[in-house]
Amino acid sequence: MAPAVDAATRKRVLRVIFVSLLLDLLSFTFILPLFPKLLEFYRNAEAPLDASAPASKTLLSGVLGYLNAYKAAFARPIESRYDIVLLGGALGSLFSLLQAFASPIIGHLSDRHGRRTALLASMAGNILSVLLWVVAVDFRTFLASRVVGGLSEGNIQIATAIATDISDDTSRGSTMALIGACFSIAFTFGPAVGAYLSTVPTVAANPFATAASFSLFLIVTETVYLWFSLPETLPKLTGADKKGTKSEAKPIRRTNSHFLLNFIHFTFLLFFSGMEFSLPFMTYDLFGYSSASNGRLLGYVGLVASLLQGGVTRRLPPLLSVKTGVLACLAAFAMLGRITTVGGLYLAATCLATTSATVVSGLNALSSFEASEDERGRKLGVMRSWGQLGRGLGPILFTSVYWWAGRGTAYTLGATGIAVVSALVLFGLKTPPGSVKAKTKTSTKVEKSEL
Repeated sequence: MAPAVDAATRKRVLRVIFVSLLLDLLSFTFILPLFPKLLEFYRNAEAPLDASAPASKTLLSGVLGYLNAYKAAFARPIESRYDIVLLGGALGSLFSLLQAFASPIIGHLSDRHGRRTALLASMAGNILSVLLWVVAVDFRTFLASRVVGGLSEGNIQIATAIATDISDDTSRGSTMALIGACFSIAFTFGPAVGAYLSTVPTVAANPFATAASFSLFLIVTETVYLWFSLPETLPKLTGADKKGTKSEAKPIRRTNSHFLLNFIHFTFLLFFSGMEFSLPFMTYDLFGYSSASNGRLLGYVGLVASLLQGGVTRRLPPLLSVKTGVLACLAAFAMLGRITTVGGLYLAATCLATTSATVVSGLNALSSFEASEDERGRKLGVMRSWGQLGRGLGPILFTSVYWWAGRGTAYTLGATGIAVVSALVLFGLKTPPGSVKAKTKTSTKVEKSEL
């Protein structure tokens, strides 16, 4: 198959995708380490723990009431220090579930009106979301910020669709790995920057306004950059689909069903996200880890994932990438249920980094092979929707088992689930034609010069 676009255009668009997605994800990750202190701030203002304080009838007090009722259902008592963590998990699940609802709609709009238009519309929603966070002096406004953000966050799936538009079969896997590298870089440095900015006071009524304002600055900068630098890439709007041969215009011949790919994405993230969310609890219980220690652990995972995506993943065929990742995830689950040393923890973290660097980008690449040009946005949106549904439900279900039955049972159950996912990947998925490229000197030079 001939390249989707000429080499110069591909290189320029890839650079725009990389820069814009990195800005977007850095902005997104600022808030992650702030959640505990941020939610404590709202709780102390609207639902204080002091029994002598007057009863509060705020939205936050009602939410905490439901969470306390949820805690009371567990056989093992859950200390009050976990209230904030439960609340943060509930908000994270809400954000993911809203994305699960919105992703197919955003994908359909990008197929109909163009990638550039859909992405700029998504950016408008992101700006509103972060602006609400800047002025969020109460929990109600902060919750509105998260709702708007969940419904409008389409950057990742549209960036994936754009990458597919400008790639031929043999370069698609390496392009998806480039998008994955943005995640790893952002999750390595973004939380640390956000934590630092939270120590710089600017507005007394909202002590996190500095971090929120810088996040807003990055989002606005990204939007302006996209407005001036990103061309339309949807083939039917650029006329690229008219340049193909008659054979290229035939209905696509599918190798893997979208249902199977979506189900694997959902099931994998259901267990993987649950493990991610439970990790800070486990490290606290086993090793007495502080937030700083957990930050170093997550930074290690992000750094290793970045190195793998830059040096290994982008050279692997998509199916091999997914197989490698799910087997590494299975090993991580098996270790986390039994470790007793910090060395064992970091060995499991290395497996987690391998998983982060491979599975999702590989599944996105496989899904793109099964979609024609005029349906890529919708198909990738549906895949992301299934994944976000798993990411929304996973933390709730996994931590429930963790508190009900203990660490060993929870991670054994998780390992069983990932073993099922591994079987589906190893025996159910096939290699799409064209996804395995022959290594030549020319292809090596193209890979090195993409950015």
